[in-house]
Amino acid sequence: MDLMGMMGKLKETQQKIEDTKKRLDTVLIDEQSADGLLKVTLTANRKIKSITIADSLLEDKEQLEDYLIVTLNKAIEKATDVNQTELDAVTKMDMPMIPGMDELFK
Repeated sequence: MDLMGMMGKLKETQQKIEDTKKRLDTVLIDEQSADGLLKVTLTANRKIKSITIADSLLEDKEQLEDYLIVTLNKAIEKATDVNQTELDAVTKMDMPMIPGMDELFK
């Protein structure tokens, strides 16, 4: 088994993972409430970029809170899916198959 070659490959894969994470900062996920009164934008790394709230929601604190929870959770779920898919693609494509190695990337 070529340990040096595998270590080089591992470093290369880690670099690709870092590059992918940086790129995911530029991938935007838009989500909105069913009626469009609340809109949120997140990066694929699950950082909130913007929240837009219709004036009518400002009159009802509880409704606004409910809207934020539901809409943000949907956006986070979408962002997580994109993030996981992208990172899985990098690790599966480049990783040499070493028993137990997949545990490192969980």
